[in-house]
Amino acid sequence: MDIKGSCIVVTGAAHGIGKGLAQKFADLGAAHVICADIDLDAAKVTAAHIGGVALHLDARSEDSIKALIDTVEDSIAPIDLFCSNAGILTLGGFEVANEEWQKIWDINVMSHVWAARHLVPLMMKRGGGYMLNTASAAGLLNQIGAAPYGVTKHAAVGFAEWLAITYGDQGLGVSVLCPQAVRSEMTRGFEDSVASLDGMLEPDLVADYCVKAIENKEFLVLPHPQVKEYMQAKASNYGRWIAGMQKLRERFGGF
Repeated sequence: MDIKGSCIVVTGAAHGIGKGLAQKFADLGAAHVICADIDLDAAKVTAAHIGGVALHLDARSEDSIKALIDTVEDSIAPIDLFCSNAGILTLGGFEVANEEWQKIWDINVMSHVWAARHLVPLMMKRGGGYMLNTASAAGLLNQIGAAPYGVTKHAAVGFAEWLAITYGDQGLGVSVLCPQAVRSEMTRGFEDSVASLDGMLEPDLVADYCVKAIENKEFLVLPHPQVKEYMQAKASNYGRWIAGMQKLRERFGGF
């Protein structure tokens, strides 16, 4: 896929990874960069800086996601690349209230499902398109101190895999972004946490990795290359890996 001249939607574009992606796509000559976020004022700042368009999005609502896609498709241009990036962090374990579990499930998982439900059929009719879904290294490993986050990110990776398996040979490009800590509002105050053990990356560097993956049609995007080694260790000896994670929990205590 060629970024130049494309119509690209980025959700969660007000801050962090989403803002970095929007800036990168604009720099590479995208024809339209739509900056969608529940914080419309902040999304407008991002859009104004890059010459994009800001639209409101509540990632917890299928109707809002459908309305975003319909607005872009009907009023701006057919969407070539949809970056389903919006996400939230919820700390805690099984004691987290049901409503908080449902909220993070809707935003971190169902937003990807809803975006695909309303956009992939349109892309298939046009012969193809691209979906970049932001998950996390927590979706491949897990997240100490944050069960809702680790569980939902696992599900996000699983859905991206399903998309690639089902539509990848029909013209749909699929990539799933799985970084460790990235400097953002989500990670503010966690600069010395276990999530930052291998360093906290800047959003623009993460965006570079995403662009390379899209250009090469690579599924798994790992801005922290150590994650691949951790995945291999997990697969080779699950018990030893869990013991190692327990030691990290004892050392850091939480997210």
